[in-house]
Order: sequence, then C-alpha cells, then structure tokens
Amino acid sequence: MAMTVKQGRLVILAAGVGSRMKKPAEGTKIDDLRLVREADEKPKAMIGVGKESRPFLDYLLHNAQEAGYQDVVLVVSDKDEYIRPYYSSDKPGIGGTRDLSISFAEQRIPEGRGKPLGTADALLQALVLRKDWAGQKFTVCNSDNLYSVNALRLLRETPNDNALIAYDRTALEFAEERIKKFAVLMNDDAGYLRRIIEKPSDKEVAQAKDSSGKVRVSMNIFALSYSQILPVLEEVPLNPDRDEKELPQAVSMLVSVHRREVMTYPLSEHVPDLTSKDDITRVQSEIGTISI
Repeated sequence: MAMTVKQGRLVILAAGVGSRMKKPAEGTKIDDLRLVREADEKPKAMIGVGKESRPFLDYLLHNAQEAGYQDVVLVVSDKDEYIRPYYSSDKPGIGGTRDLSISFAEQRIPEGRGKPLGTADALLQALVLRKDWAGQKFTVCNSDNLYSVNALRLLRETPNDNALIAYDRTALEFAEERIKKFAVLMNDDAGYLRRIIEKPSDKEVAQAKDSSGKVRVSMNIFALSYSQILPVLEEVPLNPDRDEKELPQAVSMLVSVHRREVMTYPLSEHVPDLTSKDDITRVQSEIGTISI
C-alpha cells in the first residue's frame, strides 16, 4: 500500500573520504589555487563554487528546500571538521537553508579499515539516528551531485513506497567513457525496477533499453520506505570489488524481496557532478551565476 506524502524527509550522504578528488587533475587546468586547496583539504560537498564561492552542498540544500523538503539528515564522517560546524551555525541564511531542520548522523571508519563501509552503511546510520521516521518514506541522495528541484520533488511527491529517478543516458553531459561506467536500470513494462546493473557490458546496455529506446541510468537518488529498507541495510554484504556496502545493492536486494515495489521515474536532464578535480571547472560553469 502506498504511503501518504507528508513532510519531506531527506538523507544526504556526505561521509565519503573523497579519494578521487584528492588526486591531481588529469585533463583540466585549474587556475584558481583556492579551489585546488579546498579540493585537497575539504569534503567535496564543501568546495566553494559559483559566483559567491558557496559550498556545493548549499546549492543542493537550496534545491531540496524548493522541492518541499523540511527535515534533512546529513551523514558525515566522525572526523568531520567542516560540514557540521558550517550547517550548525546560527548565522542567518547560512547555507541558504532558511527553514530546513538539519540533523547529523556520523559514519565511523571501523578499526582496521582505511575508509567507511559504504553508502548502504551510511544510510543505516541515518535511519538508526532517526527512529522517529519509522513507518515513513524519505529520499536519499549523494552530496556531490546537484539534483534538480524537479527530480527531488518527483521523489518527495511519489505515491509509491519506493522509487528512483531513471536518467536518460544521452542527456548526461559527461565523457562517453565515464557514462559507460554508470549503473543501468532494467525495468518492466509498467516502469517498476527489475535490476540495477553496475559496470554494465555492451550487451547488458543493449538489453536495458526501455520501450522508447532509451537507456536509463541511476545517479543514486532514491525514495525509500523506512520499514522496508532498514532490514535490507542490516544484511547487505560487502561488494567484493569495492570492499563497501553499496546502496544500489541494497535496492536490488529490496526488489528481490518486494517485487514491483520500486517505481522508476524517467527524466532527461544533466546532473552536475563533483567527483574529481577535473569536474570543478565544469561545475563552476554549470552553476554559473546562480544566486541562493
């Protein structure tokens, strides 16, 4: 049974170590030394971009608020020195958040590991913190992607318990080699998710075309039912290649238990992404003169 849409709840995953961002740029020269320094020192989401050099996360939170979200959990590292202090400030208008209620969940790096346990574990920490969300629906997304107001609103307003945005691969303005690595979605004729295929082969990409001939990919933004996803997050295994517990794997496990439960919403638009230093100049251009 579908849930009633009430207050917008959002989890933003911002606890990753950002190892790719710390590497030198490969194909793009960055003239602004401030941006290079921030990329080396700060979490990706806190790199100052746009005409006002605001943290990238400011723009995502602004879009979330415009889409009707009110209750936000930021998942941060237990060693975080930037995100919590900035968004805990009482300074009026800080982060462009105005009326958002922001809480913080910590993701610790287990002893003996050099990085956190992954996005599925990060979401688990948020849900453990917010037991008051039990029985409700929420949206979860990355902190280094600037999802549109439209995408965020679609998931807040969906009558389905679980859903995700299925992006048209041809609308994403990234290099072809990068797009080829994105997880593709296989859906049934009614639009329900059947599989998420990570690192798809050419054959799998061809098989994933929908009725319109489009290949749809995931950019890691989902609406999920607290009661359905929580037990899955507790059981999701480590990915043998990445040595992390990944949220797409958890969603795939959810589909295997609750078939026809995850609706896909097709959308054709670009999603600014801040993964590496090579993305910084592009993101500066994409955000341009946006004022929040």
